[in-house]
Amino acid sequence: MALTTAATAQIVKTFKQSKNDTGSPEVQIALLTARINYLTEHLKVHKHDFHTRYGLTNMVSQRRRLMRYLKGKSMQRYQAIIKELEVRDSV
Repeated sequence: MALTTAATAQIVKTFKQSKNDTGSPEVQIALLTARINYLTEHLKVHKHDFHTRYGLTNMVSQRRRLMRYLKGKSMQRYQAIIKELEVRDSV
């Protein structure tokens, strides 16, 4: 797995909403985006790694559901996370 404990802590620190926040949609979306980016690079090298491709599609689906939830909850937070992570607005 590409995300080390330090990388995860940095992502949580960057996107948290309050002092003890680790589970807000923004943090979850940011963590999923980091894992998705890593797996995308992995699949560019290992084109026939179909098990990883299956996991990647599940992560993309999970991130899309979280983004849809955040869009319904707060459009301002949704637009901020899209801008910060440079993710397409496909929800």
